Amino acid sequence: MNITIVTACPGGRTTSWLAAQRLARAAERLGHTAVFDAEDTRSSELVIVAASAPVDLTCYAGQPLYRAEMADALADPDQVIETAQTSARPYDPADDPAPQADTEADDVPAQGARIVGVTACPTGVAHTFMAAEALTEAGRAMGHEVRIETQGSVGAQDALTEEEIAAADVVLLACDIEVDDSRFAGKRIYRASTGAALKRAKATIEAALAEAEVESDEVTRYGPSAAKSKGSIKDRGVYKHLLTGVSFMLPMVVAGGLCIALSFVFGIHAADQKGSFAAALMQIGAGSAFKLMVPVLAGYIAYSIADRPGLTPGFIGGWLATDLGAGFIGGIIAGFLAGYAALAVKRYVPLPASIQSLKPILIIPLLSSLATGLIMIYVIGTPVAAILEALKQFLNSMGSTDAVLLGLLLGGMMCFDMGGPINKAAYTFGVGLLSTHTYLPMAAIMAGGMVPPLGLGLASLVARPKFDATEREGGKAAVVLGLCFITEGAIPFAARDPLRVIPCCVLGGATAGGLSMYFGCKLMAPHGGLFVLLIPHAVTHVAFYLAAIAAGSAVTGCFYALIKRRPAADAAPSAAADPLGLNSSSAA
Repeated sequence: MNITIVTACPGGRTTSWLAAQRLARAAERLGHTAVFDAEDTRSSELVIVAASAPVDLTCYAGQPLYRAEMADALADPDQVIETAQTSARPYDPADDPAPQADTEADDVPAQGARIVGVTACPTGVAHTFMAAEALTEAGRAMGHEVRIETQGSVGAQDALTEEEIAAADVVLLACDIEVDDSRFAGKRIYRASTGAALKRAKATIEAALAEAEVESDEVTRYGPSAAKSKGSIKDRGVYKHLLTGVSFMLPMVVAGGLCIALSFVFGIHAADQKGSFAAALMQIGAGSAFKLMVPVLAGYIAYSIADRPGLTPGFIGGWLATDLGAGFIGGIIAGFLAGYAALAVKRYVPLPASIQSLKPILIIPLLSSLATGLIMIYVIGTPVAAILEALKQFLNSMGSTDAVLLGLLLGGMMCFDMGGPINKAAYTFGVGLLSTHTYLPMAAIMAGGMVPPLGLGLASLVARPKFDATEREGGKAAVVLGLCFITEGAIPFAARDPLRVIPCCVLGGATAGGLSMYFGCKLMAPHGGLFVLLIPHAVTHVAFYLAAIAAGSAVTGCFYALIKRRPAADAAPSAAADPLGLNSSSAA
């Protein structure tokens, strides 16, 4: 069916455009063809008018026409399309009353929409702030008013006020972990990953304006992950739950790892002397922080799935995983088991109204903890512990060939998507092994992760004529980020030229990771980059480790310097308009 869509609003064109786009998408989903002009009115089989301002409809005389409320067109366009097919009546201009302006439905400024949002990534360091900046800049260039709250490793910054949320037309949540979205109840919400917001900021804002929806009450009742998802697994499913757990676990691992590394300042075996300062540091790091890392991982995976009711069974399941020797693999399993057990009890265990208040403090914690604990003890714990012990033995007894192959794999994974799911999978693997005192993979992972920004910074120095002024400045910043083990410093280069940058980075990262494993370098702390080297004994074979990083960076830098094309003379204006290349259609 050909459907003509007519929208109009008194306050400006933004709400009118939003309503038209949502109706058009709904029509396409239902198998119809949507048009927005009246050049050939007789080809239209149905006219849908969503107008809160007077509009001339005389050209549609005699056509089947249905009037919809602007608010309905924005909130539930599918229902509007379905109702219009059965309720449309032939239009008679003589019987048409002038519509009244709906000021409540349209208070959007004529210049653009009001957009508020939140960005949050697992580590809360790079993607969180880079995505916020990209969205703010892209929105400003498009004429919209954009306010982004960052929820990074230091907590919420630039926090949104209740007034800003109430006045917003769209809420954009660019988050790789679960965040509290209860304050956005009743607002149109669009969800994306930080990677999409960073690399395709303009497209993300356009999609948010066109596709954002008011989410059901199920989100508020059961937590954000309980609602039916229309996104990918990466955006809303297993991946996001895992990264939520990793996000809360990382500060525990970093603090514990650095305490362990500091204990080595007094000697490798200084902590064996009871009552010494080194022993106290080891007790803080290995005896406390590392014991808590798996329960925290499991607890917050369960929290991501079932909201606060998942925390108790998650922590219990994670502690059992530690006690049973199942380690981080058992912790991950316990987290998912606890989360879905709590969610099932919350949804499917009926209780009389008189004792409903006992559900969150007694029924859910008891039943979900029993289910999680018994399954961990009798079903999962022993076999997973055996698998983890076998993995530990294999890693500690690897020959040089096996070690190099593993290093090549881990180093390459760290560079493939620079903070994406493959990068996070390799990093989580290395962090998890720290709890078993297996330190070789972590060294290879950090070496590989430092290579992309260092290598591309090097390329901008050795092949200066091939880089414009903005890229050369970006190369200097990338070197600093690389020294800090922030792989995302290479993203602006990868967004501009992914087909050349990514293979060069993977090759260099694999070189660094392979050499690190070949030299037998061990790393006690999972973050900090080269600054960890300031702590004596935090890294073994320091000279060889630096050589591995330098070799990988040289491979990336030299190869990219050779294959990079010189900028075309007519490319300068576009480069100046988008210096980071974040809105490039070829962004990877």
